[in-house]
Amino acid sequence: LNKAIIEAGGPVNLVTCIDVPTIESAKELMSHKKIAILVVTGGPAVVNVAMNSGKKVIAAGPGNPPCVVDETADLVKSAKHIVNGASFDNNLICICEKEIIVVASVADRLKEEMKKNGAYELNEEQIKKVTELVISDPGGPGKEGAANKKFVGQNADVIAKAIGLTVPSTTRLLLCEVSREHPLVWTEQLMPVMPLVRVNDVDAAIDLAVECEHGFRHTAIMHSLNVAKLTKMARAMNCSIFIKNGPSYAGLGCGGAGFSSFTIASPTGDGVTRARTFTRERRCTLVDYFRII
Repeated sequence: LNKAIIEAGGPVNLVTCIDVPTIESAKELMSHKKIAILVVTGGPAVVNVAMNSGKKVIAAGPGNPPCVVDETADLVKSAKHIVNGASFDNNLICICEKEIIVVASVADRLKEEMKKNGAYELNEEQIKKVTELVISDPGGPGKEGAANKKFVGQNADVIAKAIGLTVPSTTRLLLCEVSREHPLVWTEQLMPVMPLVRVNDVDAAIDLAVECEHGFRHTAIMHSLNVAKLTKMARAMNCSIFIKNGPSYAGLGCGGAGFSSFTIASPTGDGVTRARTFTRERRCTLVDYFRII
């Protein structure tokens, strides 16, 4: 980033970082007299520190974006979009698809299409092993767990190898069909391990999507040709970003609409941030002179 800034004519070391960041170092930075605005991405602890700083805060919160697929969806396109979105940067991006909720009548076809695009389906025993590996604190309905940080952002084949499974190095996602109560569904993992849940109908899918998103109002994705159901889910989720019939990254302007953003500020209500978010609107008024009326 610094190299690009310098090449564009910017100052040296405009972007800096701390080798071992802590809450204490964050407090010290946030309290510096020359800092007027805080842009915070992280867990509740650092966000709380920022919120208590007395300064303007733009805070990005957690997400666990659900991806709903109903029986009207174009499954060939949907599968490609889901794999592309969920595997982007090994699922590190906060808006990436984190769990798939699919209507049972099209679940098998969706899985087959996903396999054609680089997904590798695990069996029941392999799912058990990978869950024990990547989940450090199991969550469940209404409770978000915690992921094993050692495997955050790792390649799918690296995670597979850790459970004694050899998969092609080109594998983009490890696909795990699980029950709705499974910890993988309720935990934002930030890695290419994708839980898939079957439900009876699209209304049940939307209801489950609302639950497993935990009310973060961050991001949600839906693949459907039914405008009424797309509208229902958009209203039910009430997220900062809602993607219809595309990969998650389309919500950041890549192949979709709008501008790119690096901070989705749900906790502070800013939503999708842009340059104007970080500016102060000012007004300069002159009375009497130079007035025409």
